[in-house]
Parts: sequence; C-alpha cells; structure tokens
Amino acid sequence: MKKSIIVIGAGMGGLAAGIYGRLNGFDTTIFEMHSLPGGQCCSWKRKGYTFDGCIHHLMGCDPSTKLYSFWEELGAMPRTLGETKECVSVAAPDGTTFNDWWDIGLLDAHMKNLSPADSEVIDDYIGGIRDFAEVDLLDNVMFGSMGDIAKAGVSTVPLLKWFKPTMEDFARRFKDPFLARAFPLVEYSTPISPFFLHLAKHASGIKGDIQWPEGGALGLAKSIEKRYKDLGGEVVYKSPVVKILTDAGKATGVKLSDGSVHRADVVISNADGRKTIMDMLGGEFVDKKINLWCSEPEDVTNWGVHVFLGVDRDLSEEPSALVQLLDGPVTIAEHTTDSLEMQIFGMDPTMAPEGKGTIKVELFSSYSYWKGLSEDRARYDEEKQMAAEQVIDLLDSTRFPGIKSQVEVVDVSTLMTWERFMGGTHGFMVGPKKKFSPNKMFFGKGYFTLPGLEDMYMVGTWATEAGALFANAQSGKKTIEMLCKKNGIGFRSS
Repeated sequence: MKKSIIVIGAGMGGLAAGIYGRLNGFDTTIFEMHSLPGGQCCSWKRKGYTFDGCIHHLMGCDPSTKLYSFWEELGAMPRTLGETKECVSVAAPDGTTFNDWWDIGLLDAHMKNLSPADSEVIDDYIGGIRDFAEVDLLDNVMFGSMGDIAKAGVSTVPLLKWFKPTMEDFARRFKDPFLARAFPLVEYSTPISPFFLHLAKHASGIKGDIQWPEGGALGLAKSIEKRYKDLGGEVVYKSPVVKILTDAGKATGVKLSDGSVHRADVVISNADGRKTIMDMLGGEFVDKKINLWCSEPEDVTNWGVHVFLGVDRDLSEEPSALVQLLDGPVTIAEHTTDSLEMQIFGMDPTMAPEGKGTIKVELFSSYSYWKGLSEDRARYDEEKQMAAEQVIDLLDSTRFPGIKSQVEVVDVSTLMTWERFMGGTHGFMVGPKKKFSPNKMFFGKGYFTLPGLEDMYMVGTWATEAGALFANAQSGKKTIEMLCKKNGIGFRSS
C-alpha cells in the first residue's frame, strides 16, 4: 500500500484530501504557500470589519441533506448560520425592487404584483423551481448513491426543457421592461448562466439549505483545517512548492522554495493547474489536449475587482445580495457596466462593529489591464482608489444616500491580488482553457491525471471546472476513494 501523501495547497480540495487521507490510514502533509488555510475561500479583517472574498451562497446548511452530512465529515458543520431570505434582489434606479425570495409563495405574489401581465411566465418560473425541488438534483447527483443518481436521472427527464435556456433566454419572455432587465442578473450578474443551475439552486433555497456561515470564509476554512489537524494531519504554511519530483514516470515528492526536498508515495496538487503542469512539472507530462488547457487565455475578464467598504451604517434590513441597476452605462477599471453587483453582510453581526456594516461590490475587469498597471505601483494604487471612489459615488446616488460620509474603511482587491496571495495564474478562479461542462461537475471523477505520470493527481477547480466550494472539496474526497480502491482497502468517511 502506498502510505504517504503530499498535498500541494490548503484549499478546499487539498484539505478534504488530507482529511479523508487521514481517515483511511495515509500519512499526509499539506504544503501551503500562504499563512492561512482555505485558498480562494478567504476573508480578512480591516479595522474591525471583516471583508469576505469568496462565499456568496453556502449550500448544505439543511441537516436533512446529504451535502450537510458531507460538511459534517469535514468539520464545517454544525456552525452558527445567518439567514438569507432571498437569492438576490435587483433594484431599479427609481427604487423598484425585484426580490427573488427563497419562499416561492412570497415570490409568486411579489412577481405578479410587479407585473400582472407576466403571470404565465411567472407560473413557469415557480413551477420550474418546484420541479427541481422534488428531484433535489444537486444533493442526489453530487452526493447520493448510485441508486439515488439513477432515481434522480429518471426524475430529471421532465426537467430537460430547462437545460437549454440561459438566464437571458428565459428573461426575454417577460413583458415588463424592469423584470426583463433584472432577471438575467440574478445569477451573479451573468446572463449566459444556464437557467437550470439557477432553478436547482433556488430549489435548495426553499428549505433553508442556503445560508451564510457566521464569520465568513476564513472561519469555514479554519473549522475544516481543525478537523484535519485533529486527525493528526500536518499543514506547513509559508512553504511554496516549486517543483514536483519525478522518477521513471512516477511522482516521488516535492521541492520547496527554501530548497528542501520532501518525499511521498503520492502527490496531490490543489494548486493552480498551469503552475502545477507547466512550472512544477516543467511541462514534461503533457499532450495536445493538456497543452491547449494550459495555453495563455486571450485575456481574462471576470470578477476582477472587489471594492470592500466598512460603513458607519446599519445594514441589517438590507438584502444579502443586491444588483443595483444604473440610469446609464459607466466605465470602471476599463469595463463598462450599467449595474453594480454587491453583497451586503447585515445578516452577520460579526462582520462589522455593532451598528455598522460591510459591503462588497464586485466589478468585472480584465487581467491584462491590472497586469499592466501592476508594473507601476503608483498607477496601480491610483486606479484602485479611483474605482473605489466611483463605486461610493454610485451607491450614494442610488440605494444608499449619504453613505459617502459614512465610509470608514476601504479595501480594493484585483486579479493581481488573487495571483499574489493564492498562487494562481490570471487571477481569480481561472481554470483550464476549455468550455465549462456541467457533466464534469456532476459526474466527473473529481480529479485528473497527466499522461506519462503515475501517483500524481490534480484536484480543485481545475479538476471540477467549478467555483463551488462543495464541488472542490468533494474532489479531494473522490481522490482518496480512488486511492483506497487502488490499494484494495475499504474507504472510510468518518
């Protein structure tokens, strides 16, 4: 039996691999470049305010679900949760607000009050949510037995009509101009998101399965790290891996930036795929497909800028997630938009001093833009300040009059921030250069290997093609399940 495992990176996939490795008798060591666990599941403090860079909707908060049981195995549950009452709210410049309530009875009445003429479309939307709730697609397919998956597969047949449209496709059916504009943005302001993913998520929200973990992402990551350490696992922080060692087509260990060498029977990388394949392994174990995955993207435009605000203002009555529509387009950080996507953390009193609040505004921007600016630190800092000032002015003139004078702390992260602290390439959650496949997320192995190299596995975003914390954590579990089967031992999950 191969007894020892080195894991690169203490993100969700790496920590999970460490936990299940320990549960199944493997000696495990995690090497992490940062000083904290979680990888991109991160938050930090500034002058009494907590700024969370990761979690939007934490799924698996209902104790009756299989996902909750998975979080329990990892030590993430039970925990104190903050209630979220809506998926997202979208506010028009005139104050009209669409609240995409989890409660579908409330949602139905609310939408028909906004637009009686759209009753038929609204009925379809509510019906779609109900249909997905009956199947419980995410829970059964992602975490169920083969029987659960087969049963869910049969039950999914009537839902197939929802698998083709995007959010914007469905939104075109609304006659009301406000709903037609607002609806495509309720799935993280990404109109091209598959509509069925929104329905499946909303179905989970009906029963309170989607909540907020008090304290944010770092608290969640630390509880999983504690579980790993309680099982006897070791995490070595501030220890970047610069090379994966190989011999005769097998991974044999790692070399750290301090020059030290550490040997193991198996190496699991939760690090960025390009860094792992092209840098740590020197591009040696590739084929045409892997080379394509690792090729430079033409450019990366995603949630590149996060503007965090600590404000002397009570936000407890605000929605947890809000899209603020603007009167017209504005350009921030070289990206033009007519709306602002934000999270408002009033549901968690630990995120700010008493009576105050924290807001995160997320902006699309390009990697190349910030990469160029980073070569001149003064220009880089100036652009961050300018983006923050624009955001504050827009909030002050729309949803939050007077907030400009209430801002106490400002912190701005960019794609370069993610690259510097998380070790990725091209910033936040940039996976292989290929089209996203829901099948990979739902039915994938959870890991992948490289041609010509044994005893080395990749987990996390590059394996799952998903940003969901549970999917990336599950990839670590699946890898250990595979190793147990390969070594002829029964897999233990607790």
